Amino acid sequence: MGEIFNLQQLINGIQLGSIYALISLGYTMVYGIVRLINFAHGDFYMVGAYAAYFIVNFALARHVNIPVVFVFAASMGASALIAMAANRIAYRPLRYKPRLSALITALGVSMFLEYFFSALPFIGPSFRSFPELITQRIFTIGNIKISNYAIVDVAVSAVLMIFLTYLVRRTKVGMAMRAVSQDKDAARLMGINIESIITITFLIGGAFAGAAGILAGITYPRIYPYMGILPGIKAFTAAVLGGIGNIPGAMLGSYIMGISETFATAYNSLLGEGIAFAILIIVLLFRPQGLLGEVTAEKV
Repeated sequence: MGEIFNLQQLINGIQLGSIYALISLGYTMVYGIVRLINFAHGDFYMVGAYAAYFIVNFALARHVNIPVVFVFAASMGASALIAMAANRIAYRPLRYKPRLSALITALGVSMFLEYFFSALPFIGPSFRSFPELITQRIFTIGNIKISNYAIVDVAVSAVLMIFLTYLVRRTKVGMAMRAVSQDKDAARLMGINIESIITITFLIGGAFAGAAGILAGITYPRIYPYMGILPGIKAFTAAVLGGIGNIPGAMLGSYIMGISETFATAYNSLLGEGIAFAILIIVLLFRPQGLLGEVTAEKV
């Protein structure tokens, strides 16, 4: 019975880690390119959930069958637009200012989005039930129960992570992103448009956060304007755990986060909220650069 319980929790942890991974990748990409910890990233996740909510309800009110792929594309696009707007309006003017200024601005952007959505009369601060975009089905294998929501979460995350890996490693845009991450001045001398690469980075990161918001809405059908705070913090923690700026590290850290949280929550719900942060502290004490991060020497 214990083994079945552990396997069930492992499946649930992988499902949760898949959602964290999509948010965490945005954190680590932006940090890798701009050296900015974008604390508003969790709110892009919230925007994606609300975009899907309104699209689906609009279609249901008119008795229109809307493809799930369209909902994902439109919601990811909405999150990407918000992310690019935040970069253009708030972050770009501070690009060459002290990093603390950009960090404080990121906190301001996060709070603005949360309170702005709460103030909108057609949204408000209250919880809303996310519409049933996909009919839930439970598959039983022995004594293990697997929801089709878990399959969708893992599959969508896997497809997007494979796409990102291919983009970064096999395309000219990815090569430019890696060059900008390594040395912006050298990349500029080689003819790379730095601002265009940064914009693309925010676009991809925002779209991934939007996808995570839809998956969270489908899996845990309750949304509200502050829903991105805790997942955003956990995803950032996962990125640091794996090695901030390292894409495989963000994926690894997210799955460690999801699995450890699920196992700890099964034992004690309060313990589940803090166990991943305890793991982070332990890892950083012995490996400050994160699990897959590289040691870098400071220039003096």
